[in-house]
Amino acid sequence: MESQREKEKEKDSEREEDTDSENDEREEGRECQKLRDKKKEKRERAKERREKRRQQISLLRTIPYSDHQRWWSADTIALVTGANRGIGFEIVRQLAMHGLTVILTSRDVAVGEEAAKVLQEGGLNVLFHQLDIVDPSSIKVFTEWIQQNCGGVDILVNNAGVNFNHGPDNQLECAEQVICTNYFGTKNIIQAMIPLMRPSSSGARIVNVSSRLGRINGRRNRIGDLTLRRQLEDVDSLSEELIDRTVTSFLEQVKDGSWTSGGWPQTYTDYSISKLAVNTYTRIMAKMLSDRPEGQKICINCYCPGWVKTAMTGWAGHTSPEEGADTAVWLALLPDQVVTGKFFAERRELVRMLRTIAKSSLNQPT
Repeated sequence: MESQREKEKEKDSEREEDTDSENDEREEGRECQKLRDKKKEKRERAKERREKRRQQISLLRTIPYSDHQRWWSADTIALVTGANRGIGFEIVRQLAMHGLTVILTSRDVAVGEEAAKVLQEGGLNVLFHQLDIVDPSSIKVFTEWIQQNCGGVDILVNNAGVNFNHGPDNQLECAEQVICTNYFGTKNIIQAMIPLMRPSSSGARIVNVSSRLGRINGRRNRIGDLTLRRQLEDVDSLSEELIDRTVTSFLEQVKDGSWTSGGWPQTYTDYSISKLAVNTYTRIMAKMLSDRPEGQKICINCYCPGWVKTAMTGWAGHTSPEEGADTAVWLALLPDQVVTGKFFAERRELVRMLRTIAKSSLNQPT
């Protein structure tokens, strides 16, 4: 009898445990659902903000520049790299629509000439010349052509770029090509064009097409090395040599397979590092160019076009090339050219919130 009661107690206890376990699972499920709902709400709010901003910019684009704002003319020369399709093509079209003379460049002569022909047939003043920004001989031929035919340039838009990795996989050949094109190639053409940028009271302009993925203190995809982030953030100690060492160190780790544990971004890795380099190089050049005398000023900024429906994104973006090109054109034509060394998206400067690096250093034990 006593044994029977003990067995019943054990069964009751087991049933209570099962009930508690089921309740815990239900509670856990409710908490997970709450998190999913919050994430969904956050995505929806972001989508709403993005759509609202797109509508605002669409309206702004309908407002013509006044005669007072138009510092350019048909004699103003704009150069756009990697412009045979996508964002680059659209930047060329929009600048030409504003009445500038625009040089469309691409590595492939046939596709570049065809792209220029489409715009020329629409009555736009567009010229074409072959340019491979990673080929010194191509750059040399191009700069000589610019000098002989145009006498210089007023606007440079560095759009040429590549991206191969769309996930955690990383191959040395792809990493080298992305870094070489997106960072070193951009540097090459900037250095080649600066001596050819024509002096004017309005100042010459350089716009680098970049990405939020390359922000030093972005919430996602940031470099894990806190010391390196501090060095890259500090414009007073920032140097071209530091950026070169950073991308070289990354490539060395890709080569030996240690990059996954090296604190590098784990998604869009090559592209993120290349654009980080472009963003930091933009800040260096802004500082270097700030000492030029009046009449010879050059301002340089970078911007993120967003997730654009182009071949590079597999046509998976949510922004059209026309929208993606807008901020580049806006920066190139700013009536007031004092803005330099900044990072923009959707016609707004992307200002860092709190200095997380500085805050974390204050919390370190001395």
